[in-house]
Amino acid sequence: MSDENGAELVVDRVTKSFGGLRAVSDVSFTVPARSIFGLIGPNGAGKTTLFNLITGVTAPDSGSIRFGDVDLARLAPAAIASSGVARTFQNVRLFGELTVLENLLVAGGARGAGRGHARLLSALFRTARYEDGERAARSRAMELLRAFHLDGHAEARATSLAYGHQRRLEIARAMMLEPKLLLLDEPAAGLSTQEADDLEHQIRALRDRFALAIVLVEHNVRLVMRACERVHVLDHGETIASGAPAEVQRDARVVSAYLGDGA
Repeated sequence: MSDENGAELVVDRVTKSFGGLRAVSDVSFTVPARSIFGLIGPNGAGKTTLFNLITGVTAPDSGSIRFGDVDLARLAPAAIASSGVARTFQNVRLFGELTVLENLLVAGGARGAGRGHARLLSALFRTARYEDGERAARSRAMELLRAFHLDGHAEARATSLAYGHQRRLEIARAMMLEPKLLLLDEPAAGLSTQEADDLEHQIRALRDRFALAIVLVEHNVRLVMRACERVHVLDHGETIASGAPAEVQRDARVVSAYLGDGA
């Protein structure tokens, strides 16, 4: 469903098996437009498999995945990205030899890659349209670097950044695709408590500033419960709880399967 505020993601009875292992089993949830949605569970619960299904890395065995009016299950990853869906990964995947700014500009170029021969000819002959596009990409890149407090590092090599800065840079790079749905796969992994708290504020600011929905897969339960409006919990590929953070934290099945007595 679409409205003036954006599109919602609807995952409906999705199942995926690999050999004899059912990684995701009959999972359903809805992520409203401009919401922050948490997807949690222990290792092997099926969270990253769901991200791969949503982004077209793999196809579901059954069920449907829709973003607004678009059937994502029928599209290749590049087409899904063009439809307004972007993601980060558990492990940082930056272009280490490029500068911070260049990492974003490469992502901006990938967004326009589908224009094919027209884009190539524009680049070869440095047309006015090409120059305008380059200026727009650089302007957006700098806007994002400022949003993540990385503009002072624009000309630094990406690998020279502290780990927490690299994590933020990867999110900024995903934002160069101008998504309306951003999937963050364990963005707080390896961060200090203060860095995770800063990330929480940045996630909220991203949602508000760019009017997008965010799905957060994260083992940092404190971050999820504070940042997300709804939380969906998986265990062994199956849904065991879904609701507001306070409800989920009280659910005995969640405590047993994931949160533990010390959560």
